Amino acid sequence: MIAQNIPAEIAALKKMKAKALREKYLELFGEESRSGNRLWLFRRCAWRLQSLAEGGLSDRALHRARQLARDVDIRMTPPPGWEMPPLEDLSGISISTHRRIRCNLDARLPMPGVILKRLFKGHEYEVEVLDNGFAYDGEVYRSLSAVANAITGSQWNGYLFFGLTDPSKEAE
Repeated sequence: MIAQNIPAEIAALKKMKAKALREKYLELFGEESRSGNRLWLFRRCAWRLQSLAEGGLSDRALHRARQLARDVDIRMTPPPGWEMPPLEDLSGISISTHRRIRCNLDARLPMPGVILKRLFKGHEYEVEVLDNGFAYDGEVYRSLSAVANAITGSQWNGYLFFGLTDPSKEAE
C-alpha cells in the first residue's frame, strides 16, 4: 500500500487515536506494535508512509546501518517474562518443565548465584545474589540496602555499599 498524497495521509494519522494507529502500524509493517504510545506510533507510521512513497533508505545509509548493527552489544539477560523451553535428552523425553527465568529489572544487579564481596572496617563480608533476594549470614534479605543496614547498623544505599553503581553516571 503506497499512499499517493503523503501530507494528507500524515494529517489523517495525527487525528487517529492510539488504537487506530496500532491497526495502521499492523497494516504498514505487517506485525503488531509492542508499543501503545500514540506519539511513537504516529512517528513510525508517518516514517513508513514516507519510506514507501520515497523508496526507503539510500544504499549508503543502509550500509552504515548494517555497520552500526554489527557493533551493537548482545543482550545478556532474557526479557521480562521470558519462559525457558523444556530441555530434552537424547531420547526425546522432557527433562524439565517450563520455568520462568528471573530477569533483573536493575542492570546494576548481577545474575543469581553471584557472590558480592565488601571489605568494611577490616572484615570481608560476602552476600549471595538469589532469585528472591540476597543471602547473608544465614538469612535472606529482600534488598541490598537491608543487607548493608545489617552489616553497618546504619542506612546505606545497597548498590553504593557493594560498589554496584553505574560507572557511566559517575562521570556526570
